[in-house]
Amino acid sequence: MSSEPPRTGWRVKLGFTMFIASISWPVFIPFLPLLGVSGSKIATFTGAMVIVAEVLLLAGAAIAGKDGFAFIKSRVFGLLRSIGPPREVGPARYRFGLVLFIVPLALGWAGPYFGQHIPGFVVSPLAFAIVGDVMLLVSLMLLGGDFWDKLRSLFLRGAKAMFPGKTV
Repeated sequence: MSSEPPRTGWRVKLGFTMFIASISWPVFIPFLPLLGVSGSKIATFTGAMVIVAEVLLLAGAAIAGKDGFAFIKSRVFGLLRSIGPPREVGPARYRFGLVLFIVPLALGWAGPYFGQHIPGFVVSPLAFAIVGDVMLLVSLMLLGGDFWDKLRSLFLRGAKAMFPGKTV
């Protein structure tokens, strides 16, 4: 496989634009009620949007072709790699990330049993759920790439734990 970046001709640019347009359509839905659009028209627009988005996605892929797919893949994964977690993190960051990882899991487990003893939990459980989800996502970014490998190993039957300093 060559290491040169994919070429970006007009077909690739058009395909990429169609791809972006197909995934950005839902941004307009929350603004429709603000513009006074009725519920039935919003439902009609949403249904049409789903169909048009799929057609745009397929047409964009067909127009862009193999070079376009390579271009989109390099752009998207390059962006994700640049903002993604580092491979290794320091001990303080790791401990803080573990706290952010464990607290929402513990709250999600204990909430139904002890929620009446947690201030504000019964009144607004959705706020607790949203904050917990954000904490979980932030923790995954803080814990680094090695933690992702640890999580992945939970689902691989043949994976073995290796502890530093322990000889086999």
